[in-house]
Amino acid sequence: MDDVQRLRSSLDPFILSLLATVAIASVLPARGAGARAFSDLSTAGICLLFFLHGARLSPRAALDGMRQWRLHLLIFTLTFVVFPLLMLPLTLLEPGLIPHELFVGLVFLSVLPSTVQSSIAFTSIARGNVAAAVCSASMSNLIGVVLSPLLVSVLLGANARVSGSSMLSVAAQLLLPFLAGQLLRSRISPALKRHPRALASVDRGSVLIVVYTAFGAGVVAGIWHRVSWQQLVAVGVIDVALLAIVLTISTVGARMLGFDRGDRIAAVFCGSKKSLASGLPMATLLFPAATVSTIVLPLMIFHQIQLIACAALSRRYARRQAPEALADGAGPQASALAAAS
Repeated sequence: MDDVQRLRSSLDPFILSLLATVAIASVLPARGAGARAFSDLSTAGICLLFFLHGARLSPRAALDGMRQWRLHLLIFTLTFVVFPLLMLPLTLLEPGLIPHELFVGLVFLSVLPSTVQSSIAFTSIARGNVAAAVCSASMSNLIGVVLSPLLVSVLLGANARVSGSSMLSVAAQLLLPFLAGQLLRSRISPALKRHPRALASVDRGSVLIVVYTAFGAGVVAGIWHRVSWQQLVAVGVIDVALLAIVLTISTVGARMLGFDRGDRIAAVFCGSKKSLASGLPMATLLFPAATVSTIVLPLMIFHQIQLIACAALSRRYARRQAPEALADGAGPQASALAAAS
């Protein structure tokens, strides 16, 4: 029975939903008017997703977390400097080992901001500095709205259609809804706290709609004829190596900077993540529609790997926590902060 329970706990329902969505899009892709309708629906879903992100973020928790500026600087460096630098050696593998579109996808993955929900959740499970994680993950996404497209333009040049209009489109879909959520937070935050499951359903449902739309367009354009299973395995190996290197750098760097245990945990979980919720809509705005489904494959694979690896790592941190630290209320406080975010 224990083995069965462990197997069930290791199968994240969202990962299974992602795989099922890809399978459905591969068999029954939307075409014509249906494709346009799903495209509009995915745009609306992403706007709603970032509106709810803004409504959830507690300004007080964010201000409390901003005091650890050295921690945020480390996380920012990991997210927007270390990750892209680690992609430079891949130029030697392209196009021999992986096709050009997957190479573009790996570079795109490297410049994306950190996740919000999972960074905070894993920091909370590991009993780290949740207030700092709330601040850092949220600021990463806000900065990423502007910085990620600019880095795409610098690293990929003509392979991405970064222009003033595309930057405005990214801001319109991601930043403006977030700010609107912040403005209306006092009115709708109580309802969000009363219905956390409904909120999670909106989060995940929005991402699944974007995945279906992108992969449906890719299937129509012949994605599975352009990518072999060997190339997917190669991308998976690269993603695993990338995550392992960043986790190591974040752990060693936080120790060298003299951070306490809570800040080290926040650095590890915020600095090693890449946001699927931000990356998918950004990809649809920055790359040609026929290539988006291939370009986001490395991100989708990385997303699943980071969830599995960080879930195990957060439980390991929690088991190592000293009994006296657990007794002082750090766990419940962390959970409350995560809920407030």
